[in-house]
Amino acid sequence: MTVIDKPATLAEVSPGRFECFIPTPCVQNHASFLHLLPDGALGCVWFGGTQEGIPDISVHFSRLAPGATQWTPAEKLSHDAERSEQNPLLFTTPSGALWLLWTAQIGGNQDTALVRRRISHNSGRTWGATETLIEEMPGYGTFIRSRVVVNAAGEWLLPIWRCTKPPAGAWTGDLDTSAVLISADAGTTWREAAVPESVGTCHMSIVPHGPALLAFYRSRWADNVYRSVSTDGGHSWSAPRPTELPNNNSSIMALTLAGGDIALAFNESSAADATGRRLSLYDDIGGDEPAAPPSTGRSAFWGAPRAPMTLALSSDGGLTWPHRRNLEVGDGFCMTNNSKDKLNREFSYPSLCQTPDGALHVAYTYWRQAIKYVRVDANWIKA
Repeated sequence: MTVIDKPATLAEVSPGRFECFIPTPCVQNHASFLHLLPDGALGCVWFGGTQEGIPDISVHFSRLAPGATQWTPAEKLSHDAERSEQNPLLFTTPSGALWLLWTAQIGGNQDTALVRRRISHNSGRTWGATETLIEEMPGYGTFIRSRVVVNAAGEWLLPIWRCTKPPAGAWTGDLDTSAVLISADAGTTWREAAVPESVGTCHMSIVPHGPALLAFYRSRWADNVYRSVSTDGGHSWSAPRPTELPNNNSSIMALTLAGGDIALAFNESSAADATGRRLSLYDDIGGDEPAAPPSTGRSAFWGAPRAPMTLALSSDGGLTWPHRRNLEVGDGFCMTNNSKDKLNREFSYPSLCQTPDGALHVAYTYWRQAIKYVRVDANWIKA
């Protein structure tokens, strides 16, 4: 049984690196998202409960006030007795309202996912009612993970991916595709811009780069981080193509820094580093058996180690990544999502945020038992 020490007080653990854990009452904690709140505090949302896919998984929220050394106790912001509520994100609208978005699915069936929303007008101190932003669709679910981006025309871009159910068996990720939802009326209506040739790419993370927008993707094939480009404000995209960075079919997140460099948080590992392969992401909570791989012969790879947790920098729009530094190292064992018996040892699902003082803030899953928060200077990556 694996046990970790979880100090809650922010402390400098090495030159230029400060860290602590975010308080939580949950057995499992995963998929955190960091955001600078309108009042200047940092906000973090994540999902917590017993285990991903089980209905007691709900969205939780904590804040770190400027100058504070501890995050506030976790506040539960969602509850559905029938659906597992996952992948929350925060977005401050141009008018100053704070949106909380998250997914809700039945069991391990991501093809049943819909997207929900709550809105706060006081930096997350109180929240409005839960609404459904995107309904469940026949044959596929809608998933989110990465930040909403406002383009030069003032349109809102919400990256999504479609979790498509195969003709037979349960969802496994083999048929997932990426798209962007675009709103020109402050989120009242949305139209979809599909990413071409995007089967097997998801977690689309959009960042500005000069007059263009870049997107970086997780790969269901557990081979590489993928990249595509938009030159028309996100209305159309080039087909995703592999970068030099590996990917293990786990989440990545990109961020354009104040100086223009692009930072990427990811696991520097892939299927080539795996010692085993899982049947599916939800094979330890039961449910329908996954179908045979599609006729293309490609199927989602689950079980590649989710470690190390790495930060990388690019100064050429993500074509090369000469600077890389590990935040965490370990075996990254993720052949099970079990947190109750403390079997999982992954470092995963990073989130990035930069504050006006130049500090780079990172939150990520620590062994599916906790959310770890780290603050470094961007130059720390080059040290």
